[in-house]
Amino acid sequence: MNIFRIIEDIEKVDPEVYQKLDSRRSIFKSLGNMGKTAALAAIPLALGSVFNKAYGQSSGTVLEVLNFALKLEYLERNFYTGGLAANGLITDGAARAAIQKIQMHEAQHVDILIATIRSLNGTPISEPTFNFGKNFADWNTNYQTFLTLAQAFEDTGVRAYKGQAANLMSNDAVLTAALQIHSVEARHAAHIRRMRNNAGWIVGAAGNSNVPAGAAAVYAGEDNVAQGGINDVKTVGSGYSAEIATAAFDEPLTKEQVAQIVSLFE
Repeated sequence: MNIFRIIEDIEKVDPEVYQKLDSRRSIFKSLGNMGKTAALAAIPLALGSVFNKAYGQSSGTVLEVLNFALKLEYLERNFYTGGLAANGLITDGAARAAIQKIQMHEAQHVDILIATIRSLNGTPISEPTFNFGKNFADWNTNYQTFLTLAQAFEDTGVRAYKGQAANLMSNDAVLTAALQIHSVEARHAAHIRRMRNNAGWIVGAAGNSNVPAGAAAVYAGEDNVAQGGINDVKTVGSGYSAEIATAAFDEPLTKEQVAQIVSLFE
């Protein structure tokens, strides 16, 4: 094994790697302090440490995030599939065409996430059984309830992908795929919100989202008016209204918050 060649390969992949970890000299110094045999034996462990320090996440973390995303996509795909199959629920032609396209998008998201997980030698989670009527009994008989849940699911998806982006930083290809899905979820959310005569963006903690109390968790934290340590409302000379300050930025959801929302339908 040629440690010099391996380090050079790392540099080619990421020229800024040494800004994320110790200098090149310190890496070789650490290896040089060992005996030759010990140093050679330690190379795989040392390189693993280098990558973990530079990029922060293991392949196990990436797979966990991908399966987390897969569960959300299963939920959305199954929800739209059930809505389209419900007799007399979506009768407007344009609305039905839009929901059909969104359902197909979600189905493709499921397929690509499964393929990505398998390409990383992971095991995709089994498809869960969801109970959309658990807290919303008329979800497949009342069109407005159906649209309300569709909006809640899409708004959750946007914030959930945002919340996990940092955990995918170690894999550029996976991060890129996740961000491509994230932006489509945002387009879905805006479209569904407008189908409900809501603005395409979120103002405050569900201030313009028109959801029942049971779905309030979807909008937790959206009343935040500070970004990067700057309070957009109180900043002298450039202060904005709370409505503008909250609508201009979307907040991420933690994995625990998303799990709480999904539990409403399991």
